[in-house]
Amino acid sequence: MMDKTAFDAAAPERVVDSPLCGAPAFLLDRHPPKVDFAADVLEGLSRPQKQIPPKYFYDARGSDLFERICRTPEYYVTRTELELLSDIGPDIAGIAGCDVTVIEFGSGSDAKIRRLLDALPNPCAYVAIDISRAALERAIEDLARDYADLTVGGIVADFTTPVELPPEAFSGGKKLAFFPGSTIGNMERGHARQFLADVRATLAQGDGFLVGVDLRKGRDILDPAYNDDEGVTAAFNLNVLRRINRELGGTIDLGKFRHLAFYNEADGRIEMHLQSTADQRFEVAGAQIAMTRDETIHTENSYKYSVPEFILAAESAGFCAVRTWKDRQSLFSIHYLAAV
Repeated sequence: MMDKTAFDAAAPERVVDSPLCGAPAFLLDRHPPKVDFAADVLEGLSRPQKQIPPKYFYDARGSDLFERICRTPEYYVTRTELELLSDIGPDIAGIAGCDVTVIEFGSGSDAKIRRLLDALPNPCAYVAIDISRAALERAIEDLARDYADLTVGGIVADFTTPVELPPEAFSGGKKLAFFPGSTIGNMERGHARQFLADVRATLAQGDGFLVGVDLRKGRDILDPAYNDDEGVTAAFNLNVLRRINRELGGTIDLGKFRHLAFYNEADGRIEMHLQSTADQRFEVAGAQIAMTRDETIHTENSYKYSVPEFILAAESAGFCAVRTWKDRQSLFSIHYLAAV
């Protein structure tokens, strides 16, 4: 459940040059431009199929609700990946080897990166890339404190576009890129292939890429995962309308919308929508918006892959599949790819 904005490849800002013990070694700012919430929302609501970019889910309340989604009984993704990472840690360590630099694309909850770092034999550095400077600073400060022997740094940038790694970002040894959470599933399939190619361009031949990918499965599992009984996912989806009202002077009646999420089997994706329950008009940033009963605002996709589908996409981007692991129920997969 993510999306990011583009960034300006300006010269990096070297925030930390002489770190104290237990502090981040560096924080480089690529100065991604400010997002234009109003322009993006108005453009999306002007389309025949109305939409709101999913990056706007994540205000403070939205982020809290997403953490709660990850703990619901129906949402298998997070707990399955965490359990799988714990189970396969020795296998990953055997393939990756010693003294690797781990580069994580996006730095949300640190539970997954901690399991990876704990499994690796003597990793030499960890570099996080994220568009949110505040979130990135918190993440690398916590990890630098808890992994005092590890060189820890961060790059403020949009990881969905090419990111050049500066000399501070790695020791010159082998690199292991890390992209957990099936975040790749939130990208359109063509964008996902381009992202894989961009990651390959940052790596040298033989470097690794560890990717979490949610698997195709029946709607009997998928539909409940995005329609939990407690209604947390519904609250998360509707919260974007609450944010529009608060920040853009919106007059949206949340009582006239309902959460709608379903598995689109033909496209292999979960779709999340906000469905109007009545003919209505409302205002956003001074503009009048009309919706008919049952019309929807498309808020997010979550693509699911078969193992052969994902391997084919990875190979087309310049990787070879070294190892694929699945949990016992074949709900989720983790792929170790090597740059060729």
